Amino acid sequence: MKGVVFVELLAMADSVVGEEAVDKVVARCPLSTKGAYTAVGTYPAEELTHLVGGFSEASGASIDVLQKRFGHWMLAHFVETSPELFKARADVFSMLEAIDGEVHAEVRKLYPDAELPHFETERVGDDTLRMIYSSPRRLMAFCHGLIEACVEYYGEPASVTFVDRSTPSLGIADFTIRRTPRQAG
Repeated sequence: MKGVVFVELLAMADSVVGEEAVDKVVARCPLSTKGAYTAVGTYPAEELTHLVGGFSEASGASIDVLQKRFGHWMLAHFVETSPELFKARADVFSMLEAIDGEVHAEVRKLYPDAELPHFETERVGDDTLRMIYSSPRRLMAFCHGLIEACVEYYGEPASVTFVDRSTPSLGIADFTIRRTPRQAG
């Protein structure tokens, strides 16, 4: 897994539980790096799982809640570092539909060895998009947070739900993003 994910996870954890708690979690987790990550490095995905579990214990929040919150955090990071990817899309559906092809192609230019999840999308009417996530890493809640944050970025009211369809060897989530009418104010 790319180091930028680890660097940003530690930054988010610092904002949630504080530097002292982050240091304690890092010291307790079985990390080959001892918690020293660079944004361009590549590290075992299991270390992310260990860290999220440790931060879950330190904060009292569930692993899924933390993953989802981290998805929101990472989308803000992506918007900050690659605003052109978001500005090039008119709405949340076009952005989500571009992830597996266009966006991941850009990621591969920067990080050729990146192990990216796979996404399939399907428009189910004008107001509904179905998005299927699959990856050996079970980061469905993280993906859920990314999708919610993307909806918020584009300012389109929408609901995001998912069904976990994972198998023993593959994390699979079937997301439904449904635009909702704007509330009259």
